[in-house]
Amino acid sequence: MPSPLPSSPEQDSGFWPVLRNRNFLLMWIGQVFSQLADKVYLVLMISIIANHFQGPGQSISGWVSAIMIAFTIPAILFGSIAGVFVDRWSKKAVLTSSNLLRAGLVFLLPILLVIFEPWVEISQIPAGFAVLLVVTFCISTLTQFFSPAEQATLPLIVPSRHLLSANSLYTTTMMASVIVGFAVGEPLLEAAGQWVEAVGASVGLDSEGGKEAIVGLGYGIAGLILLFLNTNEAALDPHREHPHVWQDIQDGVRYLGKNDRVRAALIQLVMLFSVFAALAVLAVRLAEVIPTIESDQFGFLLAAGGVGLAMGATGIGQFGQSMPRARLSLYGSLGMAIALCTLALFTQQLLPTLIIIGLLGMFAAIIAVPMQTTIQAETPEAMRGKVFGLQNNAVNIALSLPLALASVAESYLGLQTVFVGLGGMVAMGGVLTWYISRKGSIKTSS
Repeated sequence: MPSPLPSSPEQDSGFWPVLRNRNFLLMWIGQVFSQLADKVYLVLMISIIANHFQGPGQSISGWVSAIMIAFTIPAILFGSIAGVFVDRWSKKAVLTSSNLLRAGLVFLLPILLVIFEPWVEISQIPAGFAVLLVVTFCISTLTQFFSPAEQATLPLIVPSRHLLSANSLYTTTMMASVIVGFAVGEPLLEAAGQWVEAVGASVGLDSEGGKEAIVGLGYGIAGLILLFLNTNEAALDPHREHPHVWQDIQDGVRYLGKNDRVRAALIQLVMLFSVFAALAVLAVRLAEVIPTIESDQFGFLLAAGGVGLAMGATGIGQFGQSMPRARLSLYGSLGMAIALCTLALFTQQLLPTLIIIGLLGMFAAIIAVPMQTTIQAETPEAMRGKVFGLQNNAVNIALSLPLALASVAESYLGLQTVFVGLGGMVAMGGVLTWYISRKGSIKTSS
């Protein structure tokens, strides 16, 4: 574990201590490039589909849905398995190679499309589009290794007292990458395509190759930056025999069964992601019933939540260290429950809805950052990959189920009832986590 950096009391709070930490700074910058590449990759897929596969007058939604499914399946299939191997392998090697391999796959895309696009359909799917599905599946699979390795490395390079600030900065960056990545993705790809078309015409490159290059560079730069990271991890024994993967997954489940606080934190995170997945669906319906916007402008509502989440994470990082994590989560849960119930009263008014959704995001950060920090701080190094792999699995399932259930519930119960129900669920989760943490503290002191 790294020794704490000397600091004055004024410097020992907020983001300054973690930004002074060279290893954290390297991993954070790597995260920025990797996260932006992830978001711009999806914009790239839409661009390729529009230019190569969408027919005149045909909706693009079916093509994009297939890409999203290819992106989601590895998260459900391999999340736990990837976590097991993260505990067995060098975390630095996983962080670096997962980015460099994703860069290589993106750089290969123009060549693969040239090779396969002229082919006839494969099982009624254009060969070039099948290539997009396979590459997307492979990139998402590599992401399943990157995510738990990143979460497991953070407690190794950041002192425990600074973990809350580190997670706040990570959460802020993640939300900023969603907003910035989707906002600048299209103009960035267009500019890259025009530059390559102008400069690279002599060597036979077209504008499409430039678009892939900008995404590949994002992953590649992240991988190269992470080469200089010192993870402070324990040396691995190359001769050690490991149990079967399934047994390691069971060990992770058993650990969660024994550690009440970690289990409660994970359950609350899963519940939080479920609520936000449901809100993503309900935002479409909200935009439909608000008279001043169109249904396809639901992104404005989601953006308000993203801004609130970033603001909440920043506030927690600056001022949250002095308060117990379970209490922070309780306050966030109660605030989010009140905001959801209040939202039920303003489902047809744009400005109050935007403000309330922004507050929802802010309170969600007050839940998510302390709970993620609790899992990192209280999970032993040898178990972190397994636990974070299980967390990724559970979160991705939690993100998938509400997409199907939220619209059905809204159809039968109405928006107001669904919002109140979600508020009650969040409040119960916060109270339960606080109670479990308090009970554990009493046991420890006695």
